[in-house]
This record gives sequence, structure tokens and C-alpha cells, in this order.
Amino acid sequence: MSSRYQEVYAAWKSDPAGFWEAAARDIEWHRPWSQAFDAQAGVYGRWFVGAECNTAYNCLDRHLKEGRANQKALIYDSPVTGTVQTFTYAELTNEVATFAGILHDLGVRKGDRVIVYMPMVPETMIAMLACARLGAIHSVVFGGFAPAELATRISDAKPVVIVSASCGLEPGRVVAYKPLLDKAIELSAHKPTHTVILQRPMQEAAMIPGRDLDWAKTVADAKRQGRQAGCVIVSATDPLYILYTSGTTGRPKGVVRDNGGHMVALKWSMKNLYGVNPGEVFWAASDVGWVVGHSYIVYAPLLHGATSILYEGKPVGTPDAGAYWRVIAEHGVAAFFTAPTAFRAIKKEDPAGTLLGRYDLKTLRTLFLAGERADPETIKWAEAKLSVPVVDHWWQTETGWAICGNPVGLGMLPVKRGSPTVPMPGYDLQVLDDRSNPVPAGQTGTLAIKLPLPPSSLPTLWNNDERFVQSYLSQFPGWYTTSDAGYRDEDGYVYVMARTDDVINVAGHRLSTGQMEEVVARHKDVAECAVIGVADQTKGQIPAGFIVLNAGVSRRTTDIEQEVVDLVREQIGPVAAFRTVITVKRLPKTRSGKILRGTMRQIADGEPHAMPATIDDPAILDGIQEALKNRVRA
Repeated sequence: MSSRYQEVYAAWKSDPAGFWEAAARDIEWHRPWSQAFDAQAGVYGRWFVGAECNTAYNCLDRHLKEGRANQKALIYDSPVTGTVQTFTYAELTNEVATFAGILHDLGVRKGDRVIVYMPMVPETMIAMLACARLGAIHSVVFGGFAPAELATRISDAKPVVIVSASCGLEPGRVVAYKPLLDKAIELSAHKPTHTVILQRPMQEAAMIPGRDLDWAKTVADAKRQGRQAGCVIVSATDPLYILYTSGTTGRPKGVVRDNGGHMVALKWSMKNLYGVNPGEVFWAASDVGWVVGHSYIVYAPLLHGATSILYEGKPVGTPDAGAYWRVIAEHGVAAFFTAPTAFRAIKKEDPAGTLLGRYDLKTLRTLFLAGERADPETIKWAEAKLSVPVVDHWWQTETGWAICGNPVGLGMLPVKRGSPTVPMPGYDLQVLDDRSNPVPAGQTGTLAIKLPLPPSSLPTLWNNDERFVQSYLSQFPGWYTTSDAGYRDEDGYVYVMARTDDVINVAGHRLSTGQMEEVVARHKDVAECAVIGVADQTKGQIPAGFIVLNAGVSRRTTDIEQEVVDLVREQIGPVAAFRTVITVKRLPKTRSGKILRGTMRQIADGEPHAMPATIDDPAILDGIQEALKNRVRA
């Protein structure tokens, strides 16, 4: 099938408001908009001004009257507990309406905030959708966040209620959440009126009488009384949620998502970008605490009338590197979305893809990757093993959906490995130099989006317009800066090479660490890698590479390291000054799979560094420090 992308993108560009008005017809509105886009409203304009709606209604109730009551809405698959549980649209609507009634009885009203500090369990989604049903604003904080970090979010959001669990589960260990929550509330300047705690049998929590309510008991009581809450009508421009960006210090940065534009963009993306039909199974193997989980576990699949999977497990270790293949085969997944890091972990443990042979993946049509640069070697491996298109796409917490992608539903464009393909409708993406001028094809600069941003993108930061402008809109007036560096080729394909602070200056030459990582990843023994810039008295900065080897590699690490150095010098040139490669067992990452390059650079330069709030395993940083101590910098 030939692609309609150029035609559709041109239609958007010629009439942006008309394009999104047409897309908005797929949403059920309580009242239509007076203006599709009001350039005078908000910081840079607002979408669907005057419209009224309810997001939970469009995710749930609407489907009951359209014949999907008995279709699966949610599949909870938890290899760490050995549980598989399904909810039809009727069952999920009932659970959400009941919990919304509980929240209402606890004093939660339209515009109030509720913090959700939970593991990957169905109750997390139920709590989020219950907030949306009431017109309340949820703020999900990744379960297990340290008390100090959670406390800053409580102080900023000022929740009426916090919903949490007694514990979360990681392979081989139980993480007690309730003591962390109690300490965070103690540290916070704001105190919630109540908490609702899901007691998990692996570790029950001590409760504080008068403040803490037991989820199971409270829900059972509400069901006995027939207590449910209906959908509260909100303005399209009212906030649906606040999502705090990771690693913030001081006052956290709360990305705001509105109700109306969010629904329109996500609904459009399910068919046009992901090529998924209502009734099919869509799986985003992310965490609900991250933007991917918000957009493509909770909201987009349900808005579309699809079936979503909530997975409490890992790509490896629960129980092995075939875990993802089992889920796809058992539940008939049509489209699968995960991070490149997950595939690198699978490739490291099972380089030959032997475990794939145990499962029938006939339903799988497409694999989507996002969250971290998808290096060409990982894409090649996935293409070869899965025999389906592997689609890299790029977006941010701030946008809520893809900036760039290969639109499967419009007909795929030719794949260029290493590129997330082209901008989606809504995004006028350019590569700018330091003076805000677009640069020629092939030249690296800052990737920036001409205002206004499309529906679903953040209208501002929570209670902080000034910081929003300073962080995103001030560097290039009239543009939103992504803070990513990259380029576009002669065909208009976009290449995202690094965060702008990952572009290093080696003796006056600006070099992308992402470009070097692409080369390092080509070595047959390298499972994953990170290249950072470290301080050097002579050259200003020099690159240092950290590599993790594939399982089963028994060659001398010094030989492999030298081969990697030679590979970079051969393919990029001596200008890169790439002479240091260090083999480590693991790379430090956030729990969403992003490599903590900034923290690695601080350690390498001997700078003070705070433990990142989102780090998956703090012990890995000790391994990085030890590896650096044992290596004399070249």
C-alpha cells in the first residue's frame, strides 16, 4: 500500500484548525467548541476552547452503548505474581464508577488533585480513570520513589487524597511502599486528608486510623451500598493530569495535560500512526508512572475501543528473555510498543533469539520503539528475529504522543534505520542553529517545533507559566525547543542524535555522542553501550565509551575494547579522539529504561552528584565508579 502521509501532512499544514476539528468528530462532546484554536488564550493558545467533555466517559461509558460492553478492555498479566486477570468494558466501567464514588465521599471534587503512588496493578488504572470521571486531576508518581522526591510532589500538587499500595514487586524482592509514603507525608508541607491503601498479600502495611483506608474493604462497602459516581462534565481546556518530569530538583516541573486536545490526538494516533483497529489488542510495555503508560496503556487504547495490556514484569528475569513473546502469543497482541533498552536486554540474554521458537507470534503485525534512541543494530536484530516492521518513533513527556513516526495506518514510508522517520501532523519541526535559523539538510542543530503545539501537548506547567516559557519557549522565540539535537536528511527524515547537553566539544569540534554510540553498537559482542563526554584539560572534552557484552562472550575484554576504539576511529575518524572504552556489567538507567548519561558524566568528572530519583538500581553507580577508578584516562 502506498503511503497517504504526504497528502495528510499537507492537509494539516494548509488548515491546522480544520484538520483537528475533523479528528475531533471521533470524540463524544457534551458541548462543541466555540473555537478549535484560540491563539489569544493561555501561553501560546488553547485547543477546543468552549467545548465540554469527560475523558472517562469516552474511554468507558461510551463503549457500553456502542456494543463493546462484553469486549475485553484490560488484560492484567503479572508474571511476578503468576496472575492473569481480564476486565470487560462493562466490568472496568463498574469498578471505575465505584471508586469514583469512594473518592467523591472522601471530598474529591472537580479540579482537586489526587496522587496515585502505585505498582503495575489494575487498581492503578481504576484510580486514574476514577479521577477523570470526577473531573479531578490525577498525578501518578512511580511506585517506590524516595520519600523526599514524593514529598516535593505532594507539596506542589496538594492532593486531597493519595492512593497507594502496601508494596510493589521487583524480581526477587518486595519493595515496601507504605513506609515511603508515610515518610513523604511527614516531610511534605501539605497533608492529604486521606489515603486509600491496596493491601497486597506479599507484604501488608500498618495503617494509621482515621487517615488510611483499606482499598478492598472500602470498595466492598461501596458495592454493597450500590455507591457509584457519574461522569462530571469539564471544559476541554481543564487539566486531566499532572505528570512530574523525572530528576527535578527544588520545585518539581509538573507537565499539565488537558482533557479535550489529549483525547483528540490520542484517538487519531491509534489508527493513523499505530494502525490498530477497535477490538484489537495493543500492548505498551511501559510503566503507568511514565507518559507512555498514561497515553498508551490507560487512555489511547480505551478511547479507541481496543484492548490494553497492563504488564507487571520485566523483559528478562520474569522468568526469562522469552517473557514478552509469551505475552504476545497468549493474548494475541497486534501492535507492541516498548523501549529499545528492553530489546537490548533481551538480545544480551538470548542473542540467537532461541526463546522465540517456543511461541507463535502470528497476530503481531508491528513493533514500535520509543523512549531512547533506537540504534540501527537493535532494529536490525528485532527485524530479523520477529519478521515484522520495526517502527522507531520519537516523542516526549511534554507532547504526550509522537512528534515523529512512521504512520502505519496511513501506509508505511520506507524505513531508514536510526531515524524515527517524519513529523506527524501538528508538528512543524525544524533544525535550528543558535540564532534560530533553519540549517541545511544533513547539518546538526537543535530540533524545535514552531508554535502552536498540537493538541495533547502541554499548555503550561502546573501553576508556573513563567517556568514553562523559560524552559521551553525562550531559547528560540516563536518555537518550542525539544532540547534534542539532530538533523534532517535530503528526504526530510529526522535523526535524533542526543540531548543538546550530550553534544560534546572536542577541541572545537561539536560531536554527537549518539553518533558514536551507533558505531559502538555495531560490534558483534556489544549488547548495549553509552558514550559520554568527560572533561579533558587539553581538548575540553573527550568521549568515553561504556559497553555491556552479550551473554556468553568469553574473549578478553581488553581485545574487545580496542576493537571498539578502532571501529569508531575508522567510521568517524581521529577527530572524535575516542580512545577510552570500559566494560561494565550493567549501565545505570531510570526505571523507564533511559540511560543516566548525565550522572555517569558527573561521576567521571569527579563532580558531586545526587542519586537520581528515578534510578532502577543505585548499586550500578558503584560499579561505574569502580570501573573508572581502575582505568587510567587516556
